Amino acid sequence: MAIEDDVLVVGGGLAGTTAALAAAERDVQVRLVSYRQSTLRNASGLIDIMGYTPAGDGPLVDPFGALDDLPAGHPYERVGSEAVREALAFFDGIVGDAYAGAHTDANALVPTHGGTVKPTARYPTSTAAGLASDDRDALLVGFETLPDFEAPLAASHLEAAGAPFTARGVTVRFPGIGRDDAKVTRYAHLLDHDEPVETPAGETTAREALAETVRTHLEGESRVGFPAVLGDDRADAVRADLGDRLGVDVFEVPMGPPSLPGIRLEDLLYEALEAAGIRVTTGVPVVDYETDGEGTDATDPERIDRVVVDRNGAEVPHRATQYVLATGGLVGKGVQSERDGVFEPLFDCHVPQPADRYDWFVDDVFGDQPYARFGLPVDRDLRPLDADDDPEFSNLRAAGAVLGGYDFAAEKSGSGVSLATGYVAGRRAAEGCR
Repeated sequence: MAIEDDVLVVGGGLAGTTAALAAAERDVQVRLVSYRQSTLRNASGLIDIMGYTPAGDGPLVDPFGALDDLPAGHPYERVGSEAVREALAFFDGIVGDAYAGAHTDANALVPTHGGTVKPTARYPTSTAAGLASDDRDALLVGFETLPDFEAPLAASHLEAAGAPFTARGVTVRFPGIGRDDAKVTRYAHLLDHDEPVETPAGETTAREALAETVRTHLEGESRVGFPAVLGDDRADAVRADLGDRLGVDVFEVPMGPPSLPGIRLEDLLYEALEAAGIRVTTGVPVVDYETDGEGTDATDPERIDRVVVDRNGAEVPHRATQYVLATGGLVGKGVQSERDGVFEPLFDCHVPQPADRYDWFVDDVFGDQPYARFGLPVDRDLRPLDADDDPEFSNLRAAGAVLGGYDFAAEKSGSGVSLATGYVAGRRAAEGCR
C-alpha cells in the first residue's frame, strides 16, 4: 500500500524546502523526502540572485537589471524575472528579521573569509555591520585554532580590492579552545552558554575573555568582524553582548563549510516546514519509480505513478499527484558523472552531453561560454525535457542545482536559482493537483 500525498518533493536543500513550502501555501498535502543531510549547512547562508552576468560583467548593483538579457534555457529565463521577485519576497516572509536586505532590488557587498566581496541580495543580520559599502574602519579578528580565516590576509585583500575603509587583521587565541580540530559548533556553544574558561588572569566567562582579548587590539575602529562562529541558538545575544563589551558594532564574516549561517538558515526553513504541516522524512533514498504507461505522444507524456524509497532496507512506495525533483547538481549527486557521460540517477532524465547542440549549452564543457554546465533542460513549466525537447513526464518538475543552462559559481546565482525555481516548481505542482 503506497503512502499517498498531493505533492512529493525529493530533496531537502534550499530548492526542495522552498518548493514544499510554496506548494503547501496552496492548501495541498505535501511530503518532502531526502536521502542525505541538507547541503545548506555547507553553504554561506547568503542569498545571491546574480552577482555577475554570464559574460563576466559585474559586480552588479541591480541583479534584476540583468535578468532579461540571459540566454535561452537559463533557469531565470525559464521562470521570468517577476517570479524571481516573488520568490525573494516569499523568502523574506519565511526568515523575517534573521535576514537583511528586504524591500530592495540592490545587491549588497558582503566581505568573505578570503577577503573578497560577494554581491548578494539577502544576507544574515549578523553580517550587516560588515558591508563593504560602509566606510567605517574595521578590525578583523581571526583565531589561532581556526586556520580557515586568516584575518590579516583577508584585511589586506579587502584593501587591495579598493574597499572604502581601512581594514586591519589580527589573530588571537580563542578562550577555552586549544585544538585546531574543534568544530565550529564548539566555538558557538562556548559563547551561547557563556561558559567559564581559564585565562592567564584566572577564570572568567567565554564572552568576557574574548572581549578582553580583542579590546587590547582595538585602535579606534568602530566595528569588529569575527569568523561566523558567534553562537547558534543565541547568536543575536552573543553578538550584542560582545558589541556592548567592546563598545563597537560586531559582525560575522561568512565562512566556508561547515557553515553556522548555513545551519541557521536550515533551522529556519525546517521550522517553517514543521509549522506548515509538511511531512519530512530524511535518510530515505529514492531507489525506483513507476509510470502509468499511458502517455501517447509529446503532447501527452506519461505520468509518474509512484516512487519507491529505501527506508532501512525496506522498500516503501510513495504515490503523489505531482512530483518535484530538487536533488542538487554534481556536488549533491543529483547529477552524476561517469566515464560514459553525465546522467540524472533517479528518473533517468535527459542530461545533454558535450556533443549535444543546445542553444544554452556548448560543445565543450570547458568552452568559451561561461554559462555552460551540466544539468537538466526544462520547459517554462520546469518539466525536464528529453533529447527532442519534449517533456519527459507530465507531472514532474525540477528545481535548483539539478538544472542546466547556468554557471552558479561564475554568476554568483546559485541560491537565487534554487529559491526562484523551487518557488515556481512548488506553485505549479500545487496547481497541478486541482
